[in-house]
Amino acid sequence: MSRLDSMIRRLEAQRATLNDAASRVEGRSGVALEFGLGNGRTYDHLRAILPGRDIYVFDRQVAAHPDCIPPDDRLYLGDLFETLPRAVADLGGRAVLAHMDIGTGDKEESVALSRRAAPMVADLLAPGGVVVSDQPLDGVDAFSPLPLPDGVKPGRIFLYERV
Repeated sequence: MSRLDSMIRRLEAQRATLNDAASRVEGRSGVALEFGLGNGRTYDHLRAILPGRDIYVFDRQVAAHPDCIPPDDRLYLGDLFETLPRAVADLGGRAVLAHMDIGTGDKEESVALSRRAAPMVADLLAPGGVVVSDQPLDGVDAFSPLPLPDGVKPGRIFLYERV
């Protein structure tokens, strides 16, 4: 499979899983979280599928398309492990959906980073909140795996519920 085909499949899986997660939290009050703004594509998609819901974004620096930059009062800018404790104090237990895409490009480092962040992400989520992650969070006691949407290959993206 070409790298282009692989990227297309990854993005299709991401979209399908984000859409599934949004349907799981429909009708519930709470905020959404985007970990890793990047160029803003998934933040923009979250705005489209979660109309009217506040979305808080975490990233080291803003490099997104100008139309995809969140308002300053919903942006946690800087090192994740410095911004997460502040976010827990501000938002703790109010999130119903979190999208984690905080990879470094190195698989082992990305998994370790996601697992290190997972307990604080869990503190941000209400019980039953949903997490879409580009890395596995297996073994994190706060999360229970959910079935992926039809057509999404296991291991391409991960879906969890806050227990």
